[in-house]
Amino acid sequence: MAERVQFELVTPERLLLSEMVEMVVIPGTEGNFGVLPGHAPLISSIRPGTIDVYEGQTVTRRIFIASGIVEVTPEGCTVLADQALPPDELDRGTIDAELQALQGNLQSLREQMARAAGAERETLLVELRRLERQQNVLQAELQALPEIVR
Repeated sequence: MAERVQFELVTPERLLLSEMVEMVVIPGTEGNFGVLPGHAPLISSIRPGTIDVYEGQTVTRRIFIASGIVEVTPEGCTVLADQALPPDELDRGTIDAELQALQGNLQSLREQMARAAGAERETLLVELRRLERQQNVLQAELQALPEIVR
């Protein structure tokens, strides 16, 4: 069995990372999982969180991803991320401000839904789900800050 695994991180814009690594830990929707050489084939969706790249017992790189899917083969791991941010792009003040504004919008939207019916209610429900997903990403960014700043 090989001692390293090919890891690739791709966003809609470009290939962000392609390198041989000892191990990568992915935030799957059912929980974090590590990928080592020879891993069984797997496809999983990804929740907002950090991808940790290991060399030896040390995390050498952390990358925040908002969502996506991962394909694992015995030879490699490819993450197709909707959004991936380098650690220096996460700012607590900006995240806090966005989260506060979003929570106000969520409250207003829930009140509108309580009064709506039919097609209008369905439209509001779609917007509510979108804002809730955005809220989950922002909360995950806040949780990732201490991990990334280490």
